[in-house]
Amino acid sequence: MHKPLIGIGSDVAQKDGQRDRAFVYTTYVESLKKAGAVPVLIPPQPENALDLIETLDGIVLAGGDDCDPAVYGEERHESVEPMDPRRQSNDLTLARIARERKIPTLGICLGVQVMNVAAGGSLIQHIESDIDHASEPSDRHRHNVTLEAATKLASILGARDLNVNSSHHQAIKRVGDGLTVTATAPDGIIEGLEDSRHPFYLGVQWHPEDMSGEDSAASLFGAFVEAARRYAERKRDLSPVGAASSE
Repeated sequence: MHKPLIGIGSDVAQKDGQRDRAFVYTTYVESLKKAGAVPVLIPPQPENALDLIETLDGIVLAGGDDCDPAVYGEERHESVEPMDPRRQSNDLTLARIARERKIPTLGICLGVQVMNVAAGGSLIQHIESDIDHASEPSDRHRHNVTLEAATKLASILGARDLNVNSSHHQAIKRVGDGLTVTATAPDGIIEGLEDSRHPFYLGVQWHPEDMSGEDSAASLFGAFVEAARRYAERKRDLSPVGAASSE
């Protein structure tokens, strides 16, 4: 059985006096490998996104800094720390093309926000709540989320309530076209979105890649990789080589 090839949109590190670096955190890589995929890094190159996506079986839109609110027509709040514009252009392009082409896509934290903005939605630029959503990665706080019934996310996790980690100061405000809310925190903050018309176009606000050993994280990555495997099989069946070999 072939392992599906999953692309992870990379971040960009900039330090004075050093060359810029494209990178992803290894927790994403390890989570995908554990679920049975072959992860690959996608450096920012939106002009090549369509050619890249043709070679992949799935996309992960990872966590990171903030979207520039100019993308959804708002002035910037003082707390906003925009991601590198090369990454933003790349991630938004990947999100749009993957949705159009029905390629399995998993958005995590910033990733679900990118999916929403790519669909014409907007973001809360700075959450003000009694729940500490913006805890540091080194000491992530936890809170419960309620999953909406009859959604793909609830089906995957087999539950209506879940305890998750939290490390974000922004969140979904206006939901993008065609997306459905799948999870909310007790304070009403949206914690998940999906496109129910898509085989697997799903994002969560928490960090399952940092919940290693927890059943919910294993189920989520497992379902995503399985969707990518099915996509890869359909792609092989439809290719001239695959069609010839099946005769």
